Amino acid sequence: MLIQLISLFPEVFPGVFNSSMLFKAQDVKAVEFKYINLRDYGKGPRQQVDDTPYGGGDGMLLMVDPLVRAIEDAKKTDPKALVILPTPRGSSYKQSDAKSLAAEGNGLIIICPRYEGYDERVTNWVDRQYSIGNYVLTGGEIPAMVMVDSIVRLLPGVLGGETSAAIESFQDDDKTIEYPQYTRPESFRGLDVPEVLLSGHHAQIEAWRSSKRRIKNKT
Repeated sequence: MLIQLISLFPEVFPGVFNSSMLFKAQDVKAVEFKYINLRDYGKGPRQQVDDTPYGGGDGMLLMVDPLVRAIEDAKKTDPKALVILPTPRGSSYKQSDAKSLAAEGNGLIIICPRYEGYDERVTNWVDRQYSIGNYVLTGGEIPAMVMVDSIVRLLPGVLGGETSAAIESFQDDDKTIEYPQYTRPESFRGLDVPEVLLSGHHAQIEAWRSSKRRIKNKT
């Protein structure tokens, strides 16, 4: 999977993407990252990418022209890639979205907004809009990292165990939280590992785990 990221600050990505599972994903050729500096598409000698909003208001908006030209260049590299925009107006991003995007196998072009937002006309070049939560961030780089991490770890060959992803939280239509887990020592400051997990009785262990799975937002 080729993932292209359009950002004014592309230098923030390698520190995250070159670590842990995302590094492994690149090492096994499951994913390739390309960083596109939006400033390269700016207008004039100052490479302007933002301007004041029509109708007044505080802050600056990313201009449609540089964004669209960056998207179009990314499309030349990967014509079938999906264009994704992190935005508060998007649908709530869920595990089912990560699974779908990983399974579809298309390349991704992720736009990282900045300032007060973007010229709404750019959405005519966007395939999907997602929100990672009801809060405001400085830019779209962190939402892009969240989505990339959640998608790439599901690509074949990235996680270690065959069932690693299947037994995680939210794998059943975003509903169920995974059961609690424990490791050594068996007792720590008066807190003991449940006896059933030490029994070696696989049927009882599975029954216990099933009983401890819970529906999100319910006790």
